[in-house]
Amino acid sequence: MLCASSLPIFQRRDNNGRLSMCSKLCYAIGGAPYQITGSALGFFLQIYLLDVAQLDPLYASIILFVGRAWDAVTDPTVGFLVSRSRWTRCGRMMPWILISTPFAVLTYFLIWYVPPVEQGKVLWYLVFYCLFQSLQTCFHVPYSALTMFISMDQKERDSATAYRMTVEVLGTVVGTAIQGQIVGGAIAPCLPGDLDVLDNGNSTLLGSDVNITHISLDETKQAYLIASAVICTMYVLCAAVLFLGVREQEECGRLKTEPMSFFEGVRMVMGYGPYVKLVMGFLFTSLAFMLLEGNFALFITYTLGFRNDFQNILLVIMLSGTLSIPFWQWFLIRFGKKTAVYIGITWAVPFMILIVCIESSLIVAYVVSVAAGVSVAAAFLLPWSMLPDVVDDFKVKNPDSSGHEAIFYSFYVFFTKFASGISLGISTLSLDFAGYVTRGCSQPDAVNLTLKVLVSPAPVVLIFLGLFIFKTYPIDEERRQVRPNTHTRLGLIEAI
Repeated sequence: MLCASSLPIFQRRDNNGRLSMCSKLCYAIGGAPYQITGSALGFFLQIYLLDVAQLDPLYASIILFVGRAWDAVTDPTVGFLVSRSRWTRCGRMMPWILISTPFAVLTYFLIWYVPPVEQGKVLWYLVFYCLFQSLQTCFHVPYSALTMFISMDQKERDSATAYRMTVEVLGTVVGTAIQGQIVGGAIAPCLPGDLDVLDNGNSTLLGSDVNITHISLDETKQAYLIASAVICTMYVLCAAVLFLGVREQEECGRLKTEPMSFFEGVRMVMGYGPYVKLVMGFLFTSLAFMLLEGNFALFITYTLGFRNDFQNILLVIMLSGTLSIPFWQWFLIRFGKKTAVYIGITWAVPFMILIVCIESSLIVAYVVSVAAGVSVAAAFLLPWSMLPDVVDDFKVKNPDSSGHEAIFYSFYVFFTKFASGISLGISTLSLDFAGYVTRGCSQPDAVNLTLKVLVSPAPVVLIFLGLFIFKTYPIDEERRQVRPNTHTRLGLIEAI
């Protein structure tokens, strides 16, 4: 069998097979689109649907939940299809990334467009949100599985993962900054009294005084479109760098194996204890941070009363997370990954409690944001650093089985996205029950109490549940040293 080594000019290795810094950067940049769009959607979609598109909170919760649930369902499906794809001149993962990108950016842009028809709004957002999530899955699942194909050395993969996490957290900074700063300069005007809102976004007084604003609702809508156009451009550029700078290793000497059916593959990976414990542990901790992320903008705007500062506070969280990634990479190498999980994820707990227990203070809000960012960095880095360990461990225990990397990664993404859908849906529905006032300058006490619960007690409980499950995770530093043999190292076996 002939084995081509079609590495791009950017992907250089030394004589020991180590990846160059340039190669790692090209790989890492490919993770930015998922985080740029994810941070913009995570922090701003809920408040956009409620205050700009002016949807009823019940309909907004349906859109958020169904969209994320649909996205979660597509992940294992795409993972299975990727694992069954044939190798091409571009590899097995890259064609998925290349083809999905233009359609993904188009649907993302349309999410932030307010259609002129009132009755079709709910269907509009539901359709394009689901389409975007599906297309982004076709990008992100192959990209995630690509971790197993850039190097045969576990340390190199860990190093590349650290590069990736740094760029991805930087991507959340970029997404938050672009969306926040552009939209923050054109905040939707709030309605302090009983107002009759006209179609053009202007308001007429019915029974109480109104704060005069120089920004119309139409200008706010335009700001969201500009922000989405900038993000779409960055999405395409990052995908181009990944495609031109990275290729999977088309390894020589692959064993010929019979491909498994979808359900056989799922049954095998989901029946593997260490993987289930890792995924379930991070499921609860991810849900905790998603609750915080999805409701923090509303919490800052209404409960703390910092309507004009919320975009800057969100930006501080992301900047703090970016700067903390190198520290956590050093920490997990020095003290082990499980220790890093316990310390990194629990770091934010005291500050989550602090933010709801003291009087509203802008200084305290920024201090909490810095501390939360440090913990967010650990939550970003550790799952993706530990998943390759589980895949390697699985291969050691199952040397005759291969080709399941995409399924391992897709099911982890499935659970985290499903958790995101649950958190967003429950959050928005809870606000509806509490009496959320669309575009209100202030909210009822029940809404403020609900927001406090969603950003502090609920995440804290979920974090401790996740850490309790994670305590049973069996792969420690000693077990990580076991290496698969050369025939089963990279997987995704291709028939000769």
